Amino acid sequence: MEFQWRPGSYALITKQDEVLLSLWGSSIGSFWTLPGGGIEFDEQPDVACVREVWEETGYNVVLTRFLSAATHLIPAEKRVPGQYLPLQILRLLYTAEIVSGTLRPEVGGSSTDAAWIPISQLHNRSITKGHRVSEWVGEALEMATGTPQITQEW
Repeated sequence: MEFQWRPGSYALITKQDEVLLSLWGSSIGSFWTLPGGGIEFDEQPDVACVREVWEETGYNVVLTRFLSAATHLIPAEKRVPGQYLPLQILRLLYTAEIVSGTLRPEVGGSSTDAAWIPISQLHNRSITKGHRVSEWVGEALEMATGTPQITQEW
């Protein structure tokens, strides 16, 4: 089967009861997800993660822990317009802490907004500006804490 492959680095950043998310658009709508993205040619995964968080949120971060490496498949019909092959992503997940910066959305990139969302309200579309939250956010929170963090269907 023909498909595209992309490694990516992502960060789970929390403060009290909130998680930092980035709004990503696809052909089937926009989703809140963890800040991060593709690793460039000759770029180390940790460097890519720090760069992507800054690009998507305006925050400079330091990575604090490696959480996981897993693949994720995006079917062709759920990809952005113009992409006709399925995409398999190798997702490297880190936890991170903010060291400086000011929250702002990405300019000219694949994400359109950034926000702190209360973890207890991730299922609430009025809190998330009408957009769904990626299931991966809940999976990442569970990996970091060892317990499910979201109890309602998104």
